[in-house]
Amino acid sequence: QLQLVESGGGLVQPGGSLRLSCVAFGFTLDRYHIAWFRQAPGKEREGVSYISNIGRTTMYADSAKGRFTISRDNAKNTVYLQMNRLKPEDTAVYYCAKGTVFTNLWFTGSGMDSWGKGTLVTVSS
Repeated sequence: QLQLVESGGGLVQPGGSLRLSCVAFGFTLDRYHIAWFRQAPGKEREGVSYISNIGRTTMYADSAKGRFTISRDNAKNTVYLQMNRLKPEDTAVYYCAKGTVFTNLWFTGSGMDSWGKGTLVTVSS
């Protein structure tokens, strides 16, 4: 079964760090461009970060720049999102998604053809 599975979420204090993982099962991840999205309760889904299939290009939402780092290890079929200096407003369910065609409109969800079920990140003291 082809699926993306996120992990690494949890409860962290403001200023803390978490590393999220997105693992592909049933297919080889290196063919795909991967994005991280998040959705907080009562809010619209937001694009967080994007990485091209071989990791040459990365993009970030303004809210993530300077604090989050996206990376990938294709040998492990995994994409990571390192989140530092977390804030309460980062609280959300975080999802990864894959796309076949590179797009500058990734943050809209455009071109993403498969999504994981998400992992919850809660930033609270």
